[in-house]
Amino acid sequence: MEIALRAALLDWLRADPALCDQLNAIAEEAPSRTSLPWLAISASASTDWSCKTAPGREVRVALELHCRGDRPDAAAALVSAIEARIESLPRAQTDFDAVSVQFLRARAEQRRESRRAILLEYRFRLLAV
Repeated sequence: MEIALRAALLDWLRADPALCDQLNAIAEEAPSRTSLPWLAISASASTDWSCKTAPGREVRVALELHCRGDRPDAAAALVSAIEARIESLPRAQTDFDAVSVQFLRARAEQRRESRRAILLEYRFRLLAV
């Protein structure tokens, strides 16, 4: 279910025209030759979340936004748009139902040359259909 969730999440993010207008790439891993800003899944991990009637997984997904900006709030609007899109992922998917989508944490880091890296981590609780 973890792989199916990653694919569904990327498809859902890529289907948002507003995000696509603001980002040069939405990828499963850091793109090697894409100019900033871009968004990628940096990691995921899953554990059992089964119940008596269905197999399930709790999947944690970390997404990383890379952009430019000298100000701490340089990407605030973009981060809000990404968060809203993730949280509106349709619960009914082909291979699973997303029982819950929960924001866990974020981390922002200023890097050299006015680069910023913003990590967003979510927990998805899934049951097989």
